[in-house]
Amino acid sequence: MTARPLIARQPNERLLSLIREAGCSNAGLARRVNMCAAERGFDFRYDKTSVARWIRGQQPRGRAPDVIAEALGRKLGRPVTVDEIGMGTARQLTSSVGLNFAAGLGECLEQAMELWHSDIARRENGESQNPYAAGGSHVAPAALVEPSRDWLITPADAEVARTSGPRVGTADVEAVLATTAALVDLDRRWGAGHVRPVVAHYLNSVVAGLLGGAYRETVGRELFGAAARLTELAGYMAVDSGLPGLAQRYYIQALRLAQAAGDRGFGGYVLAAGMSHLAAQLGNPREVIQLARAAQEGSRGRATPRAEALFHAAEARGYAQLGDREGCRRAASAALEALERANEGSGDDPAWIAHFDAAYLADELAHCHRDLGQGRATQQRAAQALAAHPESRARRRAVGMLLMATGQLQEGDLEHACRTAEKAGTLLNGLRSGRGTDYFADFTARLEPHRAEPRVREFAARWEGN
Repeated sequence: MTARPLIARQPNERLLSLIREAGCSNAGLARRVNMCAAERGFDFRYDKTSVARWIRGQQPRGRAPDVIAEALGRKLGRPVTVDEIGMGTARQLTSSVGLNFAAGLGECLEQAMELWHSDIARRENGESQNPYAAGGSHVAPAALVEPSRDWLITPADAEVARTSGPRVGTADVEAVLATTAALVDLDRRWGAGHVRPVVAHYLNSVVAGLLGGAYRETVGRELFGAAARLTELAGYMAVDSGLPGLAQRYYIQALRLAQAAGDRGFGGYVLAAGMSHLAAQLGNPREVIQLARAAQEGSRGRATPRAEALFHAAEARGYAQLGDREGCRRAASAALEALERANEGSGDDPAWIAHFDAAYLADELAHCHRDLGQGRATQQRAAQALAAHPESRARRRAVGMLLMATGQLQEGDLEHACRTAEKAGTLLNGLRSGRGTDYFADFTARLEPHRAEPRVREFAARWEGN
């Protein structure tokens, strides 16, 4: 297994001292670590060279430091912590957690669990202490598109069944899916600020425990699919919490878990609905288009028309950000045609795409028209979305109102623009949504050229600082 360097590359004297105290050879410690890992459901294959590297200052990924501490503790006959073996602080300082698309299934499990564990540790230690721990606000530009390439070319996992650990069955998978559905509803109504901590803890405890259990092939595929769905939701919630770097890491791991599930359609969804939208938020339109196209290509023949509509809509947004009206028109037309086919079909969509209806597509197209400066069309699409979004989609309705307000502003209608934005602001006051706050701030910034107008001064007096 690969290892990463400690932040300060120095010999790990703590580990060397404990190895000597335990009377272990390097090969002997490696065997003990591998045995402890197997009991936990991990497939570690360390050898004496691995231990020599740890002593020189390298640190293994994921849960390995915990297992090393346990193995030494058993030999010494007392508990040993990761701090005692010189691997406690470094794990929290790494900026690479979750950024890799794992080649093998064992590494896939290790990286996902490392991300979930690091996210919990990050919160417990104070999110502002270290912005690089588990991602934070730092986005790795190269990792915006590279995982999609790996997803396209990586062979399918031949087998996911496991024989060691607690027995996992269909009921366990159904429980994860039901929990995810409940968390989605709460997120839509109240925003990620109220729900994200619950998702992170559930992944780190319940889902990690199930993935480390024993399951037959069919249950294993379903379990990986459920884990991918909840991990993608955690990524979306990280975006809504103002943590795009953390979102990036969750999306990459969701993509890999979907690969293990054998679900190419959901992998495309992660790329188009998650990573592509993140790239759009960061102002990287070419990456938006690349990710949307990767979703289309990688799921060809494996995604329903409704999913295809979302993929094309994501591509349209990239073209709109580039200012390419014709490219946007083509992609938007493809999205509308795909959704029409979906509505005429048998309705056999998986649960993760069932929400993408005419209202969501109208919302996506309203973004396109806004970015192209087409105020009237922005209002028309925003109105379609608002007419169909139920009250339970509170955040989505607030965003739709702000798109409407922007379209009104683009057409020079200051009075209606401010009035619509005020309705959105009132709705956002009941949410904890960084995404909603960003949209409100964007609208406020667009008012700046009209600052001298009495209606705008009135708006600013009421809403500045909110």
